[in-house]
Amino acid sequence: MKILLLIFCMVARSSQLTLSECGTEARLPRIDDIAVKCGTSYIDLAIQICPVMYSGYNESLLIPNNIYSSACKATLDTSVSPPVARFSFPLNSTSACGSIFRTFSAAGTGVFADFSNIQTVNISGVVRSFDPTTGTITYNTELKYFYSCAYPLEYLINNTQIDVSTSAIAIKDRNGSFISTLTMKLYNDINYTQPMIIPTTGIQLRTRIYVEVKATNLTSQYNVLLDRCYATIAPMPSNSSFFNLFVPCTTDQLTTMILNGDSQSARFSFPAFRFIEQQNQTISTYYLHCITRLCDVNSCGQFKTCSRRKRNAPDSEDGATPAYTITSPEISTRAEGAPTTEQPLAQQKVNSSNGLGVAVGILAFACITAFVIAAVFYTRLRK
Repeated sequence: MKILLLIFCMVARSSQLTLSECGTEARLPRIDDIAVKCGTSYIDLAIQICPVMYSGYNESLLIPNNIYSSACKATLDTSVSPPVARFSFPLNSTSACGSIFRTFSAAGTGVFADFSNIQTVNISGVVRSFDPTTGTITYNTELKYFYSCAYPLEYLINNTQIDVSTSAIAIKDRNGSFISTLTMKLYNDINYTQPMIIPTTGIQLRTRIYVEVKATNLTSQYNVLLDRCYATIAPMPSNSSFFNLFVPCTTDQLTTMILNGDSQSARFSFPAFRFIEQQNQTISTYYLHCITRLCDVNSCGQFKTCSRRKRNAPDSEDGATPAYTITSPEISTRAEGAPTTEQPLAQQKVNSSNGLGVAVGILAFACITAFVIAAVFYTRLRK
């Protein structure tokens, strides 16, 4: 009885658009009648409504994944041309209107080549037409609109945004990205309340630097797990001297891991250092890079084990788009005891005192010598 009542209500809510208003868009459905936006918090669908109406349906008769819920129904948008029926599904397996979440694992490639377990989550589903016809037969075509978004769960972090690609109807996968939700920031304090401002003269060696990689507006299904963080002299991580702050199962003895894989932010700290090859420079400059995994909250623990291969050097960036090759702000440190052409004031005073003493001594010696010579001549003249 409840199902029949729901169907009656759906048919009773007619579309705000008439077929005559569709003009040339009143036609049979095509494979490109759906657009999919794989966003960082939602998957958004836009289905051209005129072909749907031409087939005998309206937006209220488009049902995602057999979920008859008001929260999952389409909304008509006539502000665009051609008009569309819009759906929006949260990236959360408990409220994604029946979307199917599948996580796949494979050996890493490109910049992640030394990791044996790189994960991708695929979120997919289908929007079907509901035929209200009663009886034995119908003349309405059944409509099916498939959508699929694949999100990699491993990133090389910085502050660059990435444009999200779109998808089309049928079983054609498209890629989304969570990269735009991730940021890296440096702080002065362990409470992460004072952003670090690095002066043009650099910071003192051994100054503690607190790093946070954080996800904002990311679905609660994932936490942030740092796989590797390292420093390089060049802004881009390839073709540069590097120093590992930590890799799986190995952490530099002066690096302190504070939070990793337990929430939507990861934190660690390390003392400021300099690269030896910059020893003749007054200021040493370098950049941080973090390879970051988004792990399902229920499986983060398995990625904290030492079963994965650790990386020993940065690979080339083949297989990773330029948008993923991103860095922290530059870090500049002052070299201690750097050579300078100016002497300290105290040293200048010492040198001046020493010079004056030598001059007085020479003058006194000259005076004594002259007195002795004069005395000798005076004695001879008297004789």
